[in-house]
Amino acid sequence: MLKWKSLFVCWVALLFMKVEPLEAQNIPLVADLSDHLVGITTGFIGTDVLLFGATDGPGDIAIVVKGPVVTEVVRKKDRIGPVWVNSESVSFGKVPSFYLVASNRPLEAFAPEQLRTRYQLGTAYISYTVENIKEGTADVGPFEEALVRLKTRQGLYGRAPGAVSLLANRLFRTQLHFPENVPTGTYMVEIYLIRDETVVSAEIVPLTISKIGVGAEIYDFAHRNSPLYGLLVIVLAIIIGWVAGVALRRS
Repeated sequence: MLKWKSLFVCWVALLFMKVEPLEAQNIPLVADLSDHLVGITTGFIGTDVLLFGATDGPGDIAIVVKGPVVTEVVRKKDRIGPVWVNSESVSFGKVPSFYLVASNRPLEAFAPEQLRTRYQLGTAYISYTVENIKEGTADVGPFEEALVRLKTRQGLYGRAPGAVSLLANRLFRTQLHFPENVPTGTYMVEIYLIRDETVVSAEIVPLTISKIGVGAEIYDFAHRNSPLYGLLVIVLAIIIGWVAGVALRRS
């Protein structure tokens, strides 16, 4: 039932997006999202966004979702006696805070390594910049692997071969999952149509993930007025403690 419902959504959306056949318009690829804004509320537990599209002929589909870039520091701990201390560290720049690659079949089956490197198809091909290396750190390779491993463990990096469904009449669809700890910001959803080991068409669709509601207002206030927010939290904690103390004495 869900498959047919998604197929119907794709058909209706594509009908409004492009009335003429893609071949007549010389457009190899067209794609869009069911939602361009994901709102994070207090009870947010993650969500799925439908990506759908159509092609002018056969081919493979690769989709890359990248979150806002950040700077990450990866540290290595060594044990000195009974204490663990940071011994080596590497600071990486231009790190996608979220990264997901999905395709209709394994990338290795239709995208050569040169293509995967150029379009950063896969976590092994993400292009970081090394901003700072602590003196004594010899090789950054293990730190890159640790970065990907940690992001994957947090559910922020992922790979989904076979997640893109190729439907009738050259339609395709997939569900993009965003976990409850997804970072806010502007995301770029890159869709590639690949034929004969070559990208013949590509499209980029923006997606915004933002906090909304009371939680968003508190978040914005805390970042715009950090000293005042800290003072209010301390005062509130004192009041709650005093009220709790009075209640316990009366009981």
